[in-house]
Amino acid sequence: MSAYPYLAHWKEEISRSPNAIYMTLADALALSIRKGDLREGDRLPPQRTIAEYLGTNLTTVTRAFTEARRRGLIDATVGRGTFVRVGAGESHWRHTGPAVVDLTMNLPPIPQEPPLQRIIQSDIAAILKQQDLNSLMSYRVTGGTIEERQFGAKWIAPVIGQRRTDEILVSPGAQSALAAIVSTHTQPGDVIVTDRIAYPGIRTIAAQFDLILVGVDSDMDGMMPDQLDRVCAEHHPRLLYCIPTIHNPTTATMSLQRRKDILKVAQHHHLHIAEDDPYSLLMDNPLPALAALDHSRVSYVATLAKTLSPGLRTAYVALPNADMTRRVAAAIRAIALTNAGLLSALTARWMQTGQAHTILHAIQKELRLRQSIARRVLGEGHCMNPDGPHVWLKLPDWWGSADFVAYARRRGLALVPSTVFTISGEPPQRARIALGSAPDAASLEESLHGVLSVLQHKRSPGFADIV
Repeated sequence: MSAYPYLAHWKEEISRSPNAIYMTLADALALSIRKGDLREGDRLPPQRTIAEYLGTNLTTVTRAFTEARRRGLIDATVGRGTFVRVGAGESHWRHTGPAVVDLTMNLPPIPQEPPLQRIIQSDIAAILKQQDLNSLMSYRVTGGTIEERQFGAKWIAPVIGQRRTDEILVSPGAQSALAAIVSTHTQPGDVIVTDRIAYPGIRTIAAQFDLILVGVDSDMDGMMPDQLDRVCAEHHPRLLYCIPTIHNPTTATMSLQRRKDILKVAQHHHLHIAEDDPYSLLMDNPLPALAALDHSRVSYVATLAKTLSPGLRTAYVALPNADMTRRVAAAIRAIALTNAGLLSALTARWMQTGQAHTILHAIQKELRLRQSIARRVLGEGHCMNPDGPHVWLKLPDWWGSADFVAYARRRGLALVPSTVFTISGEPPQRARIALGSAPDAASLEESLHGVLSVLQHKRSPGFADIV
C-alpha cells in the first residue's frame, strides 16, 4: 500500500472515531485533500482495494464515496475510475468571502412592519418586570409547560386539527424533535425511507444514529406512492420522513389525494411517518397535514424557525398518543434537555397577545413579494411556490450543479447545489436559492439579476477539445 500512504491515516481515523464508518471515511478523504496528500486529478484506488485495506465491507466504502461525491470532492467515470475533483481543495459551495447577498440559508425575512427589534425590546422588558428572573434563567421542564403546550396545540390546529395537551410537546428546534422521533422508532442499521432529493437535516440524523437512507423518486405532487411501495417491499424501512408541503428543496406540495395514497402505502407496510412541516402556515389555506389524516401513524413537527424566527429555537410536536409523547420527551431530554426560559417566555407572550400572528402575516406578505420578484427576474421553468421561502433553480444543459454554484461563488453569490440534497443517484441540474436571508427586496432583486447572468454564462469547454 506504499502507493497510497494516506490509507493508513484513514484507517487510524476510523479506529478512533465514534461516528459511522462511512462518514468518518468521507471526512478523512476530505482532510487528505486539504493537507495535499491527495491532489486535484489524483486517481483513487479501487473501492474493493480500500475496503480490504481498511478491514471494512465494500458497501461502506461505496457509501463513503457517495458522500464524498455529494460534497463535491470526487468524480467517478465508468471505465476510468474515481478522481479528486478539480476545486475540491476549497469549500465547494459555502461562500467564504463577502457575498452580495447570502442566498444559502432558508430564513424568514425580518419584516419592516411591525418593527421586530422594537417589539422584542419591549416584550423582553415587560417579561423581566412581570416574571421571576431565577425562573427565567433556570432549567425548565422538558417538553414545555401545560400553558406552552396549549399555545402550541392552538398554533398548529389549522393544519392538524384539535389535539389533547398530552399529545403535544415543545422542543428546542425542529432538528432536536426529529432526532428524538427517529431515535425512538429506530435502531442502528435500520432503514429510513425519504425523498431521493431531501432536506439535508435527515442525512445528519441518519449518520448520527447509523441509519441507512433510501430515496424515493418524486413528481410534481411529491413522493410517488408506487415507488414508495416498491422501496418498502424491498428494504422494509422502519420510518418514513417527508415534507409534504412546500418541500425543501423541490417546493413540491402533495395534493390531498397524494397524501391519502402515501398513507395507504404506509398503512400496508406498518410504517410510521415523521412529518416535517415548516411551511404550511405560510399559506392562507394549507392542506391538512398527514397527521390530520392519520392520527395514529404520524409524528408531526412544526418549527417556528420558518414562520416567525429561528432565534426563538422553538418547534411544536404532535404525537399519536400520550405514551409516545412520554417516549419522545425522554429522547428530547437526552438530546437537548429543554428550551431556553427567556425565549420560551417571549414565544408564549407572542402567542398570548396575538403578536405571533401579526409577525406571521408580515412574513407571508414579504415572501410573496420576493417570490414575485424571483419569477419576474428568473423567468418560468423553475420550481417555485408563491408562499414559499426558496426557489429550486433549473440549470441549463452546460451547467452541472456543483460547478454552477462554484462559479456563482466566484461572482459573489452564495447558493446551494443539488448535491447537498441528493440521497442517491445523479444529482439533478438544480440549485437552491433562499429568498428570505436577503436584508430587503431591493438587494434580493440585485442578487437575482446576478444569478441570471451566471445562468446565461456558458462555460469554456476546458480540456474537452484537447487531443
